[in-house]
Amino acid sequence: MFKKLVTAAVTALLMIAAAHADEAAVKKAVEVNLEGKVDAVKKLPYLGLYEVQVGNDIVYANESGSHIIIGSIIDTKAKQNLTQARINQISAIKFADLPFDMAVKTVRGNGKRVLATFEDPNCGYCKKLARELQSLDNITIYTFMIPILAADSADKARAVWCAPDRSKAWFELMLSGTVPAAGTCDAPTDKVLALSQRLKVNGTPAIFLSNGERIPGFVPAAKLEEKLKQIASAK
Repeated sequence: MFKKLVTAAVTALLMIAAAHADEAAVKKAVEVNLEGKVDAVKKLPYLGLYEVQVGNDIVYANESGSHIIIGSIIDTKAKQNLTQARINQISAIKFADLPFDMAVKTVRGNGKRVLATFEDPNCGYCKKLARELQSLDNITIYTFMIPILAADSADKARAVWCAPDRSKAWFELMLSGTVPAAGTCDAPTDKVLALSQRLKVNGTPAIFLSNGERIPGFVPAAKLEEKLKQIASAK
C-alpha cells in the first residue's frame, strides 16, 4: 500500500513538472511570436489550449505556441464568459489599499456602497459615466483624476482639486462643462498618475468596486447597480 502511494505521488510530481515545462516552452514561443513580454502561462483543462496572460489581457495558444487565439471562450452550458471571468480575476485589486485621500470624494445618501473611478477631465465617456452616476444613491464615489488625454487635462484636474467643494466642481465640469477657477494648491496629480500606472489603468474611465473587481470602460448605471447588489448580497 505504501509503495503504491509513493508511486502515485512520484507520478503526480512528474506530471506537474512536465506541465510546468510545457508552460515554460509555450511562454518562450509566444514571447517570440508576439515580440513582447508574457506575464504567465497556464495549461487549460479543455481544448488543449494554454491561457497566456499579457498584462491584464488574456489570449490563448496551442501547445507549441505557434498559433495564438484572440477572443473569448464561452461556457455555453454555464452561460459564462470564461475569458472575462479570468480577466476580472487577474486585474482585481485590494480596494482598501487605494489612497483615498488623493481622490475627489462624493457621498450620496448613507454612502454605504462604495466604488472608485479613474477619469480624465476631458474624457467623453467619463462625462457619460458622470450622468449615469447621478442615479445611484446611498453611495460613496472616489474619483481619481488622471490627466492623460489633453494638454489642459492637468489644469482642469488641479482646478477641481483646489476648489472649495471638489465633488461639486468635478460634476459641474463633467455634466455642464463649467471649469472651476484656476487653482494654485498642491494637487496630487503625479502621485495619482503613478498609481494608475501601477494598477495598469490604460484608459478612462476605469471603475473599481469594493470587492476589488475592475470594470474597464463605461458601463450604464443599471449594470453598476447590479454589481453593487451582488457585492452587498455576498457579505
